[in-house]
Amino acid sequence: MEVTNQSAPQFKEIAKIDPIVPKDVNVSKEQQHQEPAKPITKDMLDDKIAVMNEFLEPAATNIKFQLHEQLEVYYVQVIDTKTEEILREIPNRKFLDMYASMTELAGIMIDEKR
Repeated sequence: MEVTNQSAPQFKEIAKIDPIVPKDVNVSKEQQHQEPAKPITKDMLDDKIAVMNEFLEPAATNIKFQLHEQLEVYYVQVIDTKTEEILREIPNRKFLDMYASMTELAGIMIDEKR
């Protein structure tokens, strides 16, 4: 096998790009506090709030941290806020229960052999 001395490849320098900033950034104080063209009514607000609530409705969940008593390990429950139904457990409580019973069984087996 032949070993040759190769230098690192040379790359062209990339031109630096200035950030894009709008030219007319200055806004007068009158324009900042200008009244809206249309007055906002209660019905308009109610409609917008209803649309926002409808948009956020699928994400109406709550997270709860629980301690598994036998293993002394925390797990997370994702709960539906409307029905109080447990949507998901991370890690699954049934898996933790199974693991706890297996470790208990292994401990009994080891203790009996002595």
